[in-house]
Amino acid sequence: MTVSAPPPSSVAPPAAIEPAAGAGSGAATPSRRGLSPERLVRLLPIRWRILSIAVLNTAVVLILAALIWSGAMALGRAWDEVRAVRESDTLLVTLEGEAGRLQNLIHRYINEPSPEIFAEILLVREAVLGLLRTRKPADRMLADAMDKLAGVTERFLDGFGELRGVQAAINRVYEDEVLRPAREMAGLYSIIEGVAGRRDALIWPSLGKSREAFTASLVAANAYYLSLAMTAADEAQRNLETIERTIPVMVDLAETDVQRAALDALGRRAAAFRAGLASLSERFAARTHILRTAIDGNQASMISTIDSLQHEMRERENRAQASLDGTLRRIFRQVVLVASGFLVAILIGAAVVTSSIREPLRELMSAMHAIVAGQYDKVIRSTREKDEIGAMARAVEVFRENAIAKRQAENDLRAAKENAETALRELRDAQKSLIDAEKLAALGGLVAGVAHEVNNPVGISLTVASSLSRRADVFAGEIAQGPLRRSKLDEFVAGTRDAAGQLVANLQRAGELIQSFKQVAVDRSHAELRDFDLREATEQIVASVRPVLRKAQIALVLEVPDGIAMDSYPGSYGQVLTNLFLNAVAHAFPDGRTGTIEVRARPLGPQHVEIIVADDGVGMTDAVRRRAFDPFFTTRRGQGGTGLGLHIIHSLVTQSLGGRLTLDTAAGHGTSFRMVLPRRAGGSVDTVAAGAVPALQITDRAHG
Repeated sequence: MTVSAPPPSSVAPPAAIEPAAGAGSGAATPSRRGLSPERLVRLLPIRWRILSIAVLNTAVVLILAALIWSGAMALGRAWDEVRAVRESDTLLVTLEGEAGRLQNLIHRYINEPSPEIFAEILLVREAVLGLLRTRKPADRMLADAMDKLAGVTERFLDGFGELRGVQAAINRVYEDEVLRPAREMAGLYSIIEGVAGRRDALIWPSLGKSREAFTASLVAANAYYLSLAMTAADEAQRNLETIERTIPVMVDLAETDVQRAALDALGRRAAAFRAGLASLSERFAARTHILRTAIDGNQASMISTIDSLQHEMRERENRAQASLDGTLRRIFRQVVLVASGFLVAILIGAAVVTSSIREPLRELMSAMHAIVAGQYDKVIRSTREKDEIGAMARAVEVFRENAIAKRQAENDLRAAKENAETALRELRDAQKSLIDAEKLAALGGLVAGVAHEVNNPVGISLTVASSLSRRADVFAGEIAQGPLRRSKLDEFVAGTRDAAGQLVANLQRAGELIQSFKQVAVDRSHAELRDFDLREATEQIVASVRPVLRKAQIALVLEVPDGIAMDSYPGSYGQVLTNLFLNAVAHAFPDGRTGTIEVRARPLGPQHVEIIVADDGVGMTDAVRRRAFDPFFTTRRGQGGTGLGLHIIHSLVTQSLGGRLTLDTAAGHGTSFRMVLPRRAGGSVDTVAAGAVPALQITDRAHG
């Protein structure tokens, strides 16, 4: 019967194996074909053939690694040389800049002495000397030239000390040898004028001319001291000579011995005044000489020395760079030569080994492809070979039997994967829908609260308007009945004014609520980046949720200072505050419990702001606190809670606003949310100096 005959696939392989085995045995006899390189290689097991190639590759890698390591050491030395040269050049540029700065400070100090400039000169002096002292042992390239540079610098700085001494001498000469004789001359002029008495005395004309010459000489001396103008010095000398020429005339015209004694003293003081001016000129000349030689000359010498060293550094850098380039080329040539030689050897060995394996494997692969394609009557050779290929040929028979089961398992796995991907997409869609629903629910709560809050002033306005209409009708009837008393008119006017005031107040309240809700709604819907004031935005958000808080009998304390400018997303910020308020109403104050919610903000450095939203509600247990930010976790699963409120808050704070969020809570101790936000969205809070927290940190308020 045909139903009892075995299938062809179950009997064909055994029949095919026997001829293949006989053929393989005959082909394996070395005496028939001779010992070619391929046959010699096939005497080794495949693992030894492959291992020989691996050993050859390993040798190549080790030799190349040695060459590269040697080259890296040479490159490191060359690069150290280049880096040392660049560091030395940087030091020279710094010294050049500090020398120029010190020269400018010295000139400023001479022209305008002040303790601040002197202190800055000392600081720069110590910085330059300290730099020379510390870099001399560390900078081997500049060690030889550092002594010369230090000597020039010391002379330059010593020149400043000498210059200060000359400046002190100038001040002393000006005070003791110029101003003091001038003051004494002024006193003598006063004595002479007091003794002369009447204005018609013969001495008065000469005395007046001498007094004018004294005043002019004093003004010129001061000008010369302040500006070093030689014309002022010459003018002072001429006026002093005028004084000295008038003194003999005034002595002849003097009427008393007191006048003659005073005139004699005046002459001596005038001579001392003129000598002081001459001494002052000498001091100024000495100061100019020191400035030109000790300061400017030594500074120019420093610059010249530094320029020479910089030129030397550039030459050294060029040599070091050339050495670095030569080392790179040498390493490249060595690596290319060694790699090329070993590559040829590897290719030859690989070709022989591949040829010894490729043909048997190709035949075996053909048989495997036939089995995979469902052709189970394909002849399989080399089943009786003693090497690994023979073992592989024997394993193919087992593979044939498992092929059908494997293919079926793959089909089942593919179907399971497609089902899992479908379920995952559905789960993500459901999560997105729940998040959108949570946002819409929060916005719906705001709308309901604002609508209720707006309904109060609008209802009152409607009642007042109706009452005002009735009063107007009654008043019109009273007018129609006859003469109207003044008291009725006053009563109607007062009632109308009161009604109008109530209408204006309530309608303004309704307008403010609508405007606040409008701004919050615009920010929520557009989520655009814009500038806003933190306090103003917070007050708008609070105005939109205040009806919900008032209905729940929850007090709200707002401590947000003025002037905190933000460049962020007010919509995301409003969503965070709204969700925190509504979450507190739903969870922190259950069963009609009353309490307080506090919103505090303060600047945290120049680029960040800290915002704390805290309540004195029931707090969270340890189990709830650990999972507070998990999506879909809620303690009110059967009462409409989705478990997405705090998850949305965390996403908005850490992603949209770019900030960090901290939760501090414990059962019976209330809950506190701390946000650290950058004032400019897109910034980072990683560098906040004080109070920096990770993106999410949960602490136990009861245990610190």
